[in-house]
Amino acid sequence: MKLLFVHQNMPGQYRELIQWLAATGMHELVFLTQRRDAPQIPGVRTQLYTPHHSPAKGAYGLSKVWEEASGTGFGAAMAAQKLERDEGFKPDIVLGHTGWGELLFFKEIWPDVPILGFFEYFYRAKGGPVGFDPEDTVNAHTPFLMAARNAVPFANIQSVDLGHVPTQWQKNTFPKSFHSKFYTCHDGIRTDLLRPNPAVRLGLGRLEQPLSRKDEVFTYMARNLERTRGFHVFMRALPKVLAARPNARVLIIGGSETSYGRKSGHEGGLRGEMEAELGDKLDWDRVHFLGQVPYEKFCEVVQISRCHIYLTMPFVLSWSLLEAMSMQATIVASDVAPVREAIAHGKTGLLVDFFDAQALAEQVIEVLAHPQDHAHLGRAARAHVMANYDFLSHCLPEHIARINSLLPNNLITSKIIINNYAKHIEPLHLHLGFKIRFWYHTRYPLTPEFFLIVAAYVGSVL
Repeated sequence: MKLLFVHQNMPGQYRELIQWLAATGMHELVFLTQRRDAPQIPGVRTQLYTPHHSPAKGAYGLSKVWEEASGTGFGAAMAAQKLERDEGFKPDIVLGHTGWGELLFFKEIWPDVPILGFFEYFYRAKGGPVGFDPEDTVNAHTPFLMAARNAVPFANIQSVDLGHVPTQWQKNTFPKSFHSKFYTCHDGIRTDLLRPNPAVRLGLGRLEQPLSRKDEVFTYMARNLERTRGFHVFMRALPKVLAARPNARVLIIGGSETSYGRKSGHEGGLRGEMEAELGDKLDWDRVHFLGQVPYEKFCEVVQISRCHIYLTMPFVLSWSLLEAMSMQATIVASDVAPVREAIAHGKTGLLVDFFDAQALAEQVIEVLAHPQDHAHLGRAARAHVMANYDFLSHCLPEHIARINSLLPNNLITSKIIINNYAKHIEPLHLHLGFKIRFWYHTRYPLTPEFFLIVAAYVGSVL
């Protein structure tokens, strides 16, 4: 099987899927990307492409996104055409992100090759981050700009044979006319790898001794410290938390750029703006900004946390929330629709009003003061992620089934979903409160994929 993945920032949402496909050793995998420092995945060939055109700085606002997307799409299409011309590579299927226009013209090259597109978000003037925060003003032209951005998904829904959205909330941002082409399933969380670690130790430069689970640590994480992810609300809660908990330390992960929404006008970004606003209202010696950290360090930070804070406006759910849940963190999160899809208040976490910094502080103080009274939330969160978001037992079977639905004559093995694949596993997964689902190909009952899934799942629950 020849598969072509397309994503400007490799591997993007395909991190788990492409590694699993590569591990089987049964497929020819090529990844088309703009990212020059993309991770090297054994068994995957990386092919760079560049946009054919980029809009000028002063380009007309209503057409600027489409101009950029069409230039990106043409550049990706030319690179794909070159792959076939120079190397004879014609994929059996194309999988790619639709947000930047990369897939727009692939049917012009290979009209007979199915395309499975990842649809992340449909821009709206209401119901998302735009206009959600009263501190962020919205001008009269904003609805027109949002509508203009959606020229890209409107074109892409015609370009793909099937669309993939990771959550129900994200699906519902798109018009109902899109839904018949969609299937909803998360990218997948490796719960077999992301576990709690009672023995974790974390060294920080300004501390003589490494932190452990015995220390009173709470945490916040976002790709970048920005308003869309509630950084300003989190910072305004810190003075009350640190005053009430004199032995507590907070570890903050995130860069200083802006991924979504408006940028801060402060030269130090939103972090600098909040530091200036708070001044001497808190003990900065107990505030640790870690910047953007390697994935392994992120895991250690979450594993050591007594209370993990996740804030977001109504927007795309971060992987980090589900990963923290998998590591059994006690989570305090913002009470918005995309978060409620993953967290039930009082059952798998605790929810607070996004704008209420004082309520956030009080909830965090309660968790820090009485961690054992809230430990059941972390255990339930992990069980929930294992049941609904686990890559190997839940998401992978669905993704492969959908790929196979577009490839009736060229199936990826491990096709048929069966429940309770072996009687001796039944008591184990019943005890965990959910049923496992594995894939089994009737013609090849002992495939490498089957053993990979079984081994990883059993390892995750023992």
